Amino acid sequence: TENSDRKLWRFCIVQLSLETLNYSIIYAFFVFFQSVVDDWIESYKHDRDIALLDLINFFIQCSGCKGVVTAEMFRHMQNSEIIRKMTEEFDEDSGDYPLTMAGPQWKKFKSSFCEFIGVLVRQCQYSIIYDEYMMDTVISLLTGLSDSQVRAFRHTSTLAAMKLMTALVNVALNLSINMDNTQRQYEAERNKIIGKRANDRLELLLQKRKELQENQDEIENMMNAIFKGVFVHRYRDAIAEIRAICIEEIGIWMKMYSDAFLNDSYLKYVGWTMHDKQGEVRLKCLTALQGLYYNKELNSKLELFTSRFKDRIVSMTLDKEYDVAVQAIKLLTLVLHSEEVLTAEDCENVYHLVYSAHRPVAVAAGEFLYKKQEPSASNTLYYKSIIIFILHEHAAYLVDSMWDCATDLLKDWECMNSLLLEEPLNGEEPLTDRQESALIEIMLCTIRQAAECHPPVGRGTGKRVLTAKEKKTQLDDRTKITELFAVALPQLLAKYSVDAEKVTNLLQLPQYFDLEIYTTGRLEKHLDALLRQIRDIVEKHTDIDVLEACSKTYHALCNEEFTIFNRVDIARSQLIDELADKFNRLLEDFLQEGEEPDEDDAYQVLSTLKRITAFHNAHDLSRWDLFGCNYKLLKTGIENGDMPEQIVIHALQCTHYVILWQLAKVTESSSTKEDLLRLKKQMRVFCQICQHYLTNVNTAVKEQAFTILCDVLMIFSHQIMTGGRDMLEPLVYTPDSSLQSELLSFILDHVFIDQDDDNNSADGQQDDEASKIEALHKRRNLLAAFCKLIVYTVVEMNTAADIFKQYMKYYNDYGDIIKETMSKTRQIDKIQCAKTLILSLQQLFNEMIQENGYNFDRSSPTFSGIKELARRFALTFGLDQLKTREAIAMLHKDGIEFAFKEPNPQGESHPPLNLAFLDILSEFSSKLLRQDKRTVYVYLEKFMTFQMSLRREDVWLPLMSYRNSLLAGGDDDTMSVISGISSRGSTVRNKKTKPATGKRKVPEGRTSLFLKFTRTDIHINCPYCSVFFSVTVLVCLNVIFSEQATSDLTWMLAQRQQEEAARQQQERAAMNYVKLRSNLQHAIRRGTSLMEDDEEPIVEDVMMSSEGRIEDLNEGMDFDTMDIDLPPSKNRRERTELKPDFFDPASIMDESVG
Repeated sequence: TENSDRKLWRFCIVQLSLETLNYSIIYAFFVFFQSVVDDWIESYKHDRDIALLDLINFFIQCSGCKGVVTAEMFRHMQNSEIIRKMTEEFDEDSGDYPLTMAGPQWKKFKSSFCEFIGVLVRQCQYSIIYDEYMMDTVISLLTGLSDSQVRAFRHTSTLAAMKLMTALVNVALNLSINMDNTQRQYEAERNKIIGKRANDRLELLLQKRKELQENQDEIENMMNAIFKGVFVHRYRDAIAEIRAICIEEIGIWMKMYSDAFLNDSYLKYVGWTMHDKQGEVRLKCLTALQGLYYNKELNSKLELFTSRFKDRIVSMTLDKEYDVAVQAIKLLTLVLHSEEVLTAEDCENVYHLVYSAHRPVAVAAGEFLYKKQEPSASNTLYYKSIIIFILHEHAAYLVDSMWDCATDLLKDWECMNSLLLEEPLNGEEPLTDRQESALIEIMLCTIRQAAECHPPVGRGTGKRVLTAKEKKTQLDDRTKITELFAVALPQLLAKYSVDAEKVTNLLQLPQYFDLEIYTTGRLEKHLDALLRQIRDIVEKHTDIDVLEACSKTYHALCNEEFTIFNRVDIARSQLIDELADKFNRLLEDFLQEGEEPDEDDAYQVLSTLKRITAFHNAHDLSRWDLFGCNYKLLKTGIENGDMPEQIVIHALQCTHYVILWQLAKVTESSSTKEDLLRLKKQMRVFCQICQHYLTNVNTAVKEQAFTILCDVLMIFSHQIMTGGRDMLEPLVYTPDSSLQSELLSFILDHVFIDQDDDNNSADGQQDDEASKIEALHKRRNLLAAFCKLIVYTVVEMNTAADIFKQYMKYYNDYGDIIKETMSKTRQIDKIQCAKTLILSLQQLFNEMIQENGYNFDRSSPTFSGIKELARRFALTFGLDQLKTREAIAMLHKDGIEFAFKEPNPQGESHPPLNLAFLDILSEFSSKLLRQDKRTVYVYLEKFMTFQMSLRREDVWLPLMSYRNSLLAGGDDDTMSVISGISSRGSTVRNKKTKPATGKRKVPEGRTSLFLKFTRTDIHINCPYCSVFFSVTVLVCLNVIFSEQATSDLTWMLAQRQQEEAARQQQERAAMNYVKLRSNLQHAIRRGTSLMEDDEEPIVEDVMMSSEGRIEDLNEGMDFDTMDIDLPPSKNRRERTELKPDFFDPASIMDESVG
């Protein structure tokens, strides 16, 4: 009798067979599939046709098909006919099917579906699968479905077939183990003496071995059918998910049953598919290979594959998909187990990836480096090998790359400290100066990583929230760092006190100390020793980096939360007192009238000023009143003009810090009106001084003055009152026109220059690539500082015209900065931005006229460059014409006025002097709405005389071209192709504004039309017609109102002909452009490698590029047979030779992908 569990299978199948598919039934089905499988087996034993029909419908329904296979169809129709019938009933409108559906109820569908197939085979492995009916029917159905054009059928059946194959491989493996055990028992029994030998047992063992052999042969036939019928076709399917399934499963087969599958006949599919164009499939190849290389015992079987595909794996470390690159590096790390497989060049390619910006790639490369170096028992030797490898300037990224795999090694600070302080043992070579610098850099980076617990700048998305365990580790590390280096740091500073590079790095260590330990650990004497060493370093060095490091160290130690604050504050105050007194004394002697300062005095003043400036950067030195002495120094420099440039530069910087600290003071506390007025006065005077130094003969001084001026103007702009700080309104400072002009002139003279002309800014450095990059970086910062003033409306927006006109000429150097400035200014004021753009074009046009005269060649590179710049400007307005409607219209208005501004002195029969500018203006016509084109056209006619409209000479071509660009699209509902505005939206607007139909009396004479431009809209004030009349109607009205109707009618017809010709020419140009672009893309793809970021990797026919390529890969591999031949047991006789495989490896290129 059937209980409730026995009825579950029938209930699920009935529900799945309903016309309205209830996917929740499928989900519930998998929850109880163990019981369901048992029920199905009982049903199969009772009536195998009905049970198989239920199983067939199950696979059909799991594919998302609502069709049902009936008993009559099952008995009388072939599989192909059944599949065709199901295809006709398949509803692919939604495109979703269970394997691709989202939602919590489908999250585990795929895993449950795969597990069900495994359970089904496992429960049937001892009886039903060998009846030559059940498996044959299922394999035949899945093979047919896997060849379907319906993606859902193909995807679901391929997954089912591959999981079925995996389950059969597991059965075959168990059979092989049982055969070996049976054979071993048989040999043991037969070797007994005759008196103790059990002949009956021998008979049973022989019979059992025979049955196992027959079962294994049957399993081989099933696996061959699945492999040849499904895998060899679907591993190169057009759908990446299907290809990935095949590669994932063949990796499982080779790992599970390596004796049968781990050979070149199967490895070749993984090797070929590593060239797949989809990262998902390439990723599956690498993970499959990782499972094989992880087992060292299998390395001997992978030698030929490794030799053939090693180069491909190495190249995949640079894959554009980061996940693929990570797995490729991990695979190469496993390949390291094989001796002499990877060459030094291969390893070098991976080593460089430790500096990758993508942290998972860098971490994988760091593990590769760590495993390759073979850490010894002594960390000292390993540190020496790492020091030799390290590129010193990138130590932070190297440390971060190795942090996860070599944490204990990198945290061995005692070993690093001993290498630096202790003498080398007998026979050991001491570290060189460069090696000591590299080790100090590594030590600093490891300490920073341990204390901050986040990767260096540029690697990672930012600081993350630490777990409780990570926080405890962080605190323990900081305690360990403080206890060790609180004692060792003064000794290290004393040893390397004269080496600026080493001292700069060592002075950063106190930033990561737990300062409380100085008190709790009774380490005050070591703190005093540290302060003495810092004071000595300040006195010895004038290097800016060293002095700033000392300043930051004092700032880190002067923390009011800790008891050591008073001790450190006293030491700092004493040092500043001495520096300030020394500076005032030296300055008084230096500025004495009538005496020429010598070089020694200038050096003393400069070195002291450097120290004060470095400390003023991080500390408030307002009580020492440094503004007065610096002002006196700068004013004397202006009056005499012989002040050394470095003194001026640091005096400007120090005064800047004075202003900023006073601003911070009046902002944070309740300041009096006198404080504000004093700060205002000092700020204004300082700006005047900086403005004077903008005209200095020395480039470095001018750059410093410019940078500080931009900062001060930005800080004391109207932005200073934001956040409820209205009391700071007296400090707001707006630069006058002269200052704006000088700032702009500086940019034009020192930023927009050729690389070879930038001699002064290189400061005498050799003209190498590094100095060029540094100089370009400096110029970019200068331009960005001025553009920031434009964006925040500190200076007038029209000053940007001189910047915008350089967009094309200096696109490679500053294109991103200029483009971003355009975008920001357009957000502030669209119309003013458009006026600025047209102004920049007008300036370029005037410059060309001044150079070449009015009779220039319109095909010249200069004029073509201006047109190209106009085209680029037009592209920046985007696709939404409604948002930029007013701005584009104002741009055309200014352009038309400029074109007709200068009449020709030879009379009206000659074109206006600037008429050629209309040719440039036509680049913006495509951004006009259709109705606005008509408006602009009428406004253009306002400047035209009747004689101009009749001119057809070449000098009038710009006018004709511009008129045609305004007439294009005026007679239909289509919009500009570039604009992207649909004709449907245009039609809606036209319906809303229908022309008046009432009859009006037409006066004699021609009616004048007036074009009115405002910030809100653009329209025509005409008492007799509507603005939305078509151009044809306007021309007809002109014919009616004109006294020369015949001439106007002739002109209208000529215009229509020109318009039609222009439209045909544009269509031909568009077709030629499409062809050219297609050919160009094809050419690019043919030359594109898999690693390029800008192009999609191309692999013909999903995988390979040519048959010749396949022959090259096949060389040296054994492809004689493709039938799955399970290896014999250890004592089994060899089977007869299998028939040659029908599968030709080269044929994979001939068949089309389904």
